[in-house]
Amino acid sequence: MRTFDLSTGDDQYVKDLRVVRWEQYGLERDLPFQAMWYSVPPGSESPVDQHPELELSVVVAGTAYVVVGGREHVVPQGNAFLLSSAEAHVVQNRSADTELTVFSAYWMPITAEAGHG
Repeated sequence: MRTFDLSTGDDQYVKDLRVVRWEQYGLERDLPFQAMWYSVPPGSESPVDQHPELELSVVVAGTAYVVVGGREHVVPQGNAFLLSSAEAHVVQNRSADTELTVFSAYWMPITAEAGHG
């Protein structure tokens, strides 16, 4: 068993979001996905993001307001959201005093061609 500690992970910043990517743990050969935590300060939001990977996100602390295609989705702590590669999205933290923390696992979708190989 291995444990992973968000508070001691090597971080980088995207805008004012703290991002801790799991690449630092050397798991590429062991896991079929990549992963990260990110923290959004109170009153802030992520940049608009869209990528080829599918992304499954679990809200660890706070409440996420996820804007996709002009629609807003409220995702409270303990709940999750799944984003397809076609969905541009923004994750907002509308709290005045609570940091939003999200764990995301992401992977390339299985193509029909890969499924028959």
